[in-house]
Amino acid sequence: MEENILECVIVGSGPAGFTAAIYAARADLKPELYTGLEPGGQLTTTTEVDNFPGYPNGVTGPEMMMDLQKQAERFETKVHYEMITKAEFSTVVGGNHKLWAGNKEIVAKSVIISTGATAKYLGLDDEKKYSGGGVSACATCDGFFYKGKDVVVVGAGDTAAEEATYLAKLVNKVTILVRKDYMRASKAMIHRVSNTPNIEVKFNHELIGIEGENSLVERAVVINNQTQETSKIDVHGIFIAIGHKPNTEIFKNQITLDDNGYINTIPGTSKTNLPGIFAVGDVQDSHYRQAITAAGSGCMGAMDAEKYLGELI
Repeated sequence: MEENILECVIVGSGPAGFTAAIYAARADLKPELYTGLEPGGQLTTTTEVDNFPGYPNGVTGPEMMMDLQKQAERFETKVHYEMITKAEFSTVVGGNHKLWAGNKEIVAKSVIISTGATAKYLGLDDEKKYSGGGVSACATCDGFFYKGKDVVVVGAGDTAAEEATYLAKLVNKVTILVRKDYMRASKAMIHRVSNTPNIEVKFNHELIGIEGENSLVERAVVINNQTQETSKIDVHGIFIAIGHKPNTEIFKNQITLDDNGYINTIPGTSKTNLPGIFAVGDVQDSHYRQAITAAGSGCMGAMDAEKYLGELI
């Protein structure tokens, strides 16, 4: 059995996972990476990426993920197009960690978790139809494409307030749709929204549909949930800002999570509460959620794993 124990397994395949693989492979850890159901992670649903260093003309999300994967494979990372469905982690230093992809058991001395977080959506069919054509869950990623245009932000918390104030610097007008008669955001964020002249907040309003030709957003269909009156807002972009759900379900009751389900790491490191288990990317970052910060933390995870394994010898 000993020869089947891997040095390093990476769970997840976004910028964090592939960067971890590049660094781990170059450190001769012979990493094996499991992509999950969405190889490449959230970036594969992003059409244009203009803010990642090294791509002066921009790049599509899927192309960038393929580049990262090729680089990881160049250093002999073994990529499995499978999903890890179960995990049993050791609590002792030097212990073996077990993972399962279906019925296949994987044993590793170290595990780097980069399963990311999934943006929450309303569940409208139109959200899928217009994904990449005006519907987004990341203002920092996509706001630039709506310069001088009108957009809608859906949400009532700090995320929605932050997205709206960020977009307000770029676009002509931001309309925030708030389901209730108040915003859940912090007072500081509500104050910032109130003091931004090109933001309008519509309370008791919900997005119920999206219209547009050629799968490009042209109108938001909204309803006043008090009067049941429907109306349409001419917009080019609709930003869903109702939060993210970290993909940590299979790690519950083993790894320490925060109140929102994100993995807690020791500040300044990728270390979790368990020896040999590291977390990188959006699965442990509810704040920045950018490809470049995810990639940076992937580097940290591989270096932390290398150091951990080196101290076992």
